[in-house]
Amino acid sequence: MENKNFDVIIIGGSYSGLSAGMSLGRSLRNVLIIDNGKPCNRQTPHSHNFVTHDGKTPAEIAKLAKEDVEKYDTVRFYNGTVVKTKKTTGGFEIETSSGEKFYAKKLILASGVKDIMPDIPGFEECWGISVIHCPYCHGYEVKNEVTGILYNGDMAYEFSKLIFNLTKTLTLFTNGKASLSKEQVEKLDQNKIILNEDEIEKIEHEKGSIQKIIFKNGKEIPLQALYAKIPFEQNFNVPGDLGCELTEHGFIKVDTMQKTTVPGVFACGDNVTMMRSVANAVAQGSFAGAVVNKELADEEF
Repeated sequence: MENKNFDVIIIGGSYSGLSAGMSLGRSLRNVLIIDNGKPCNRQTPHSHNFVTHDGKTPAEIAKLAKEDVEKYDTVRFYNGTVVKTKKTTGGFEIETSSGEKFYAKKLILASGVKDIMPDIPGFEECWGISVIHCPYCHGYEVKNEVTGILYNGDMAYEFSKLIFNLTKTLTLFTNGKASLSKEQVEKLDQNKIILNEDEIEKIEHEKGSIQKIIFKNGKEIPLQALYAKIPFEQNFNVPGDLGCELTEHGFIKVDTMQKTTVPGVFACGDNVTMMRSVANAVAQGSFAGAVVNKELADEEF
């Protein structure tokens, strides 16, 4: 790639990054999208709750999206991983793992997050298939099935309310002593939601389809679907390099215009919100692209 200078560099070429790229490319901005082709939902067989694409695989939606963006000669793509970013006098310098450097006036972080899998054999193999994170993305497909929730504390209680609307055969697994209040436990019991505090040994499955949970005390519970809330981290230390502030939950802190705490740096998608869905990522990306274009226009006019 001969040209190293761009109006905007977008780190991350999944739904949010592609959507931002389209907004900017259609505004005649010179854009580079850098992506390593490893989205967090690559194991998920179907994506839902996104009109016009309901039921397609995440890979299929991303492929169609990229084909749309590739129609604009204002947008370029680079297959690689960003390892370093720094502020320069005129904007930002981006360095990839191969040592190439690119420069931009503005930067959009659409880099997503990396899920941290618990030390439970079988969990990772089922993640995104039958161990799921979002009732809006996957809940309809497992409605009325024998279902579990793997979480603890106040958020587990709140999450139980949402899942209870989808199935009445529900167990909350805390994988150890529950950190719920007496009132919360009583409310779960009133709604016939079973509370299980046994420690999990492993998840037995067939090609990612959960069959049962086996506990360290030897007990076994058959299951068809398991919702899980697991920790995550930012995909790489780019926000740290730039000095972008994170929220108490580990997301990149942005305002209502998708601006981070560092001037000229914007962020959108899974790295800024707990509402992780294709539809939300697309919406945030489109908006971020429009805001960046407006900021460039204001500066150039």
